[in-house]
Amino acid sequence: MTTIGILGAGQVGRTLARASVMNGYDVVIANSRGPETLAGFLHELGPRARGASPAEAAERAAFAIIAFRYTPQDRLPVDELAGKVVLDTNNYMAARDGIYPEVSSGRKTVHELRQEQLPTSKIAKAFSHVQHHPPLRPDTPDDALPGLFRLARPAGATDRRALVVSSNHLDAVDLVTDLYDQFGYDTVDNSPLSESWRSAAGTPMWQFIVDGQSREELILNLKRATRFRR
Repeated sequence: MTTIGILGAGQVGRTLARASVMNGYDVVIANSRGPETLAGFLHELGPRARGASPAEAAERAAFAIIAFRYTPQDRLPVDELAGKVVLDTNNYMAARDGIYPEVSSGRKTVHELRQEQLPTSKIAKAFSHVQHHPPLRPDTPDDALPGLFRLARPAGATDRRALVVSSNHLDAVDLVTDLYDQFGYDTVDNSPLSESWRSAAGTPMWQFIVDGQSREELILNLKRATRFRR
C-alpha cells in the first residue's frame, strides 16, 4: 500500500491526511512538536495513520506533502526526500509571510524557492487553491465540510471542478493528476514551476477558491493572469 508522508499537521495537513486515508492510502504525518502530540488525531484516522518525526515520515513516504508555508529558514529532510515527488501546498502572501525579494520582484516563484530547498526532489505545486477548512457560516451540514471534500465529484460529473498542478517534472505532474482524480477533481497542468504564479493569491482564478471552477474556466482564468511587480 502506498504511503504518503505529510509534513505539517495544521489544517491543511490534517485535511489531506483524512482525504488520503479515505482513498486507501497509508499516512505518516509529522509536526514540529513531536508525534506524541498527534495521538488524538491519529486515533480518529485509524490504523492507516501513524505519527513520526519529519525525517521518518519523509523516509517512509513513497511521496510527500509539505503542508506549511515557505520560509528561507526551513530545515527539511533533504536526504530522505531525495528522488521523491513532493507536493507543496504553500501560497505566498506578502502580508502574512513578509517580503521575499525574489518572489515580489517576479524573478522566482515561491515554489521555485522550495525546489531549491529540496534540490534532489521533484516539487509540484498542488492542493493550493481549494479550502482545507469549513466555511465560517455553513448553510447545510454538507456546507460545513472543508472545500476539498465538499466540492469533490466523480469522474465525468458535469459539475466536476479542477485543480492546478505546476512542476518541472512530468512524473510529478502525472502523480498529482492521478491523486486529484482519486480525490474527485480534474487537473489543469500549469507547468513549469516558473508559471506557478498564475494560480497565486490575487490572480483571476483565486476568486473561485470557495466554490471552485471547471477545467475550462480554470484554464481561461490562468491565461488571464498578469504578473505584477512590487
